[in-house]
Amino acid sequence: MPELPEVTTTVKGLQRVLIGLVITNVWTDIAREVPSLKHFKGTLKETSFYKKFKKEVIGSKITKVERRAKNILIHLSNNKTILIHLKMTGHIIFGEYIFKKKENIWVPSPTERKALFDPFNRFIHVVFSLSNNKQFVFCDARKFGKVTLFETNKSDETTHLFGIGPEPLEESFTFEQFKNQLSKKPAGNIKTVLMDQKIIAGIGNIYSDEMLYNVYRKTKEICSKKSCHGVILRKVVNGRSAHYCSTHQILFN
Repeated sequence: MPELPEVTTTVKGLQRVLIGLVITNVWTDIAREVPSLKHFKGTLKETSFYKKFKKEVIGSKITKVERRAKNILIHLSNNKTILIHLKMTGHIIFGEYIFKKKENIWVPSPTERKALFDPFNRFIHVVFSLSNNKQFVFCDARKFGKVTLFETNKSDETTHLFGIGPEPLEESFTFEQFKNQLSKKPAGNIKTVLMDQKIIAGIGNIYSDEMLYNVYRKTKEICSKKSCHGVILRKVVNGRSAHYCSTHQILFN
């Protein structure tokens, strides 16, 4: 799953190519009259919301792109903000695409760079057409991603962002603040607390392992810490996998 570093990289890329462009159309193939899950209501997976979404964003200029936790925020000139959460398998691509009406799919233009033809990039489920005749598309193999819209000046009030903790990349985020945030759940498992978005924004399963020790997906390997002969173990903690050294790290509760 893309976490804070990956989403930050995506945002920086979008900042270079989207600012100043106008959204001319929006397409999706995931909208349903009745979404499969309740938490998909109020997103592009709901047909009625999709229709409203199109009316709100078409004709608006992209003024800013930023990140909040694991969310990509695309601010528009009409005081609306598009929120995209990549979830497990989502990623965004910018380029020139062609719509094949018969197959109801979008494919890269024959003149596009080879990278766009990677098989992993074929799961296109949302397409934003732009005033420069290019598109930015949302690929999502497992369709867990979220695309929604809210009023920009009410971002802190929307259910999608309300209650999220401080950003660890901000200069104002000091070690003292870090300790204060962790102390809000003194009895909590450290990995689980680090992943709690209300405590600190943007940390997920991979980087919580990396922060506690650099052992992600190194199960059964010998610990690389000097003078340590422990073995890296994997354990499920609150439904998420955790990796740790059997010798110099405390066993998770």
